[in-house]
Amino acid sequence: MIRSVLTGTGSALPVRRVSNAELAETVDTSDAWIVERTGIRFRHIAGPGETTGTLGADAARAAIAAAGLVPTDIDLIVLATATPDQTFPATATKVQALLEIGDCVAFDVAAVCSGFLYAVQVADAMLRTGIHKRALVIGAETFSRILDWEDRATCVLFGDGAGAIVLEAHDSDDTPADARGVLATRLHADGRHNDLLYVDGGPSTTGTVGKLRMKGREVFRHAVTNLSAVMGESLDLAGLTTADVDWVVPHQANARILDATARKLGLSPDRVVVTVDQHANTSAASVPLALDVATRDGRIKRGHLVVLEAMGGGFTWGAAVIRM
Repeated sequence: MIRSVLTGTGSALPVRRVSNAELAETVDTSDAWIVERTGIRFRHIAGPGETTGTLGADAARAAIAAAGLVPTDIDLIVLATATPDQTFPATATKVQALLEIGDCVAFDVAAVCSGFLYAVQVADAMLRTGIHKRALVIGAETFSRILDWEDRATCVLFGDGAGAIVLEAHDSDDTPADARGVLATRLHADGRHNDLLYVDGGPSTTGTVGKLRMKGREVFRHAVTNLSAVMGESLDLAGLTTADVDWVVPHQANARILDATARKLGLSPDRVVVTVDQHANTSAASVPLALDVATRDGRIKRGHLVVLEAMGGGFTWGAAVIRM
């Protein structure tokens, strides 16, 4: 059996770090209001010359180095984003060019905040065919460029950044109880909820990029229910239970969602990686960003069982069970 083993993580953030207090100078809000409702204290905002592609490439370089590889070892790039550098070509090809990889398969996946989970499943499936050997899976966003900065209910929630992992195809005879790599993934989508979280523009509708629109209370309700369910489904597929889980690395949307999801699953908050206070919601970048932070600070170690989960506009949602 071929398994996709995670061998390196990386992340990148824009230079500019914006506190709630600084944001309150131009937006009708306050640090106390934001922290109480979301847990967010800071976010990074992309400046001139910083794009989804450049941030994705920086995160990819860090992941490749952590895996002990060089860029030309990569033969597959799957990049998840809702904020591509251009309508086309895929931002993954820009990352390919920035990394000076002469030839590989490179394409984007669009599933908003759960895009990274979709990208993990796609890359895992392609590696298991035996055609590809090493994949870069990237989540990268510049959400600040699609925010309505006069809408205080949404503009305070998001930030920019990128995270990446390297998955390598390894032969394995191990069972899920002791095998390394991607053990199970589970994805969902339900397009009937488009109007709860969306961008009001697009090439074929308005000819504009548009701005993000969200009905927060409804999204919260769906998120807690969907995320706890899909985590259970992915563990069932792997033949494991929550008792086997060392860490949950969730989509960093809102501290309240993280707490409610953990309670619903009976998980201790001490087993949940939280970075939303420092990064805000970076959409497809949030899961790999948090994974890299917890790997580099030593919390997540080789052999740990980690569950990744996310939900985004569409709605789309998913989870992956990975042994590091």
